[in-house]
Amino acid sequence: MLQKVSKVTGKGPCPKCREKGNDTKGDNLVSYDDGHKYCYACTYTEFSDGSSNTEPYVVKPTKDFEMVGFHGAIKDRRISDTIVKKFGVTVERNEVDNTLSKHHYPYFDKDTGNAVGTKVRSVRQKTFLTTGTLDNTGLFGQQIWREGGKYVTITEGELDALAVAEMFDGKWPCVSIKTGSAGAVKDIKASLEWLETFENVVICFDMDDAGKQAVDSILPLFSHDKAKVVSLPLKDAGEMLKAGKVKEFISAWWDAKPYRPVGVVSFGDEECWDAFVKRGTEEIIPLPDAYGSLNAMMNGGLAAGEVTVIGALTSIGKTTMVFNLLYDMVLQNSKKIGAVLLESDLGETIEKIVSLHSGENISLVPNETRDNSVYRDFYDDFKSKSNVHILKHLGFSDVDALFSKMRWMAVGDDCDVIILDPLHAAVRSNENGQIDEFMDRCLKLAKETGVSIVIVSHMRKPNVKDPHDVNEYDMKGSGSINQIAFNTILLSRDKMSDDEYTRNSTKVQLVKCRRTGRTGHAGWLYYEQDTGRMVAGTEPKIRIMCESENKILLKRCINIVKKSIN
Repeated sequence: MLQKVSKVTGKGPCPKCREKGNDTKGDNLVSYDDGHKYCYACTYTEFSDGSSNTEPYVVKPTKDFEMVGFHGAIKDRRISDTIVKKFGVTVERNEVDNTLSKHHYPYFDKDTGNAVGTKVRSVRQKTFLTTGTLDNTGLFGQQIWREGGKYVTITEGELDALAVAEMFDGKWPCVSIKTGSAGAVKDIKASLEWLETFENVVICFDMDDAGKQAVDSILPLFSHDKAKVVSLPLKDAGEMLKAGKVKEFISAWWDAKPYRPVGVVSFGDEECWDAFVKRGTEEIIPLPDAYGSLNAMMNGGLAAGEVTVIGALTSIGKTTMVFNLLYDMVLQNSKKIGAVLLESDLGETIEKIVSLHSGENISLVPNETRDNSVYRDFYDDFKSKSNVHILKHLGFSDVDALFSKMRWMAVGDDCDVIILDPLHAAVRSNENGQIDEFMDRCLKLAKETGVSIVIVSHMRKPNVKDPHDVNEYDMKGSGSINQIAFNTILLSRDKMSDDEYTRNSTKVQLVKCRRTGRTGHAGWLYYEQDTGRMVAGTEPKIRIMCESENKILLKRCINIVKKSIN
């Protein structure tokens, strides 16, 4: 005795699928006349009482099992009685118009080989129920074929398996999973040992979102290069047969491509050569000439799509370097800059930029004597030559909001470079891997949009007397900062030196450059207090030595002159 079948009344979007970015067509959730709704992609269910869950809505099978109906061709799907008999399928006719009303797909116990249950398809309602049991049964059609062989094809549904068999004249093994796309992994695992006896497993699932998701879920189950995936111009194999596109199906079947995980390519793929060519044409953004040999060591400077980290201890000159870097990129290289300066308010940011443009450190001018009108021309001149987008915010508690603004700078404002200063004002700690996640998001943003991202990072105070004895392992918060960075530049300064020149001299080191592999000392920067600019400097020890030698030489010259006069 068969149970009553609920009728389909409509289709709509599945909220659970939509949460994961799936169900793009908005038809995964099927509505039935008893009030429940069921998604065949993710098994999300809404019941007639208003409740919902993600457990499958299953019509319980009847305990009694018997094969009903007769072996007959399924003419509306172009499936012959020969194939129907081969799979043991039976059909029933409608007593009113003599059309086929039901298909009975038999399932066989893997141990005994006996038929123990059927899936019953109602033709008009396109619904299913079961009789008997499907426990311990193989895939649909599995009982027909012996273990081992050249090819076996797996479809998403019984009708598709019959269609594939029809198009290959029943000569090659073809089976179907039992419970649709939602149960694909479970069904394949249960018959994996049998499937692995074949040299090639051809996957021929539906071309909709649910089918593609199911394919992605089962492919990793198979051994290397065994699984191949068919791509069809129509929804499934059944539709191909129904449309008379047998030759097209067979061609697509032979063209089935071996499975490769997303992101894995072979060296000979054209994609590899294209990536090689693209790398040689990526834009390089030069660093200021004052930064010693950084450009030479980094093959020209900052590359598009890369993340660069500038690390230093507190009060060493990171922010000053950032403003000088921003200024040079705008004036010398005509780049669009996104400035995310979380420790500088808008007024301070504009003041530093105008100072650099005017050549006067405006912050040193007393407020009572400061005449802002003097600087208006410099402000307007820089405005006419620049394209800088500034995030007007001190600190940031909402990382997602901050990142969305960085994304807008890259996509909406078409920025070439985004400068974030400092990282630890954006992400306070690495609790729950927050810094790791943020750095990963920055890397993905750089690769996706081609923007070059410069991140300023604080460093821990090293337990050494030499202020210049710093390395990448002193980065504060997480090892991912240096790991994800393509380039890591370290700054150090002896800010407590008695010598003024030494106090204002910053050592520049390149400790990582993924593109070139070059590392080492890059030069010295000297901070001009009067202008606020960082210019090319000299190693303080060498300068002091030269000054000492010059004094000795000058003294000797004076003595010589004195002697000649006398």
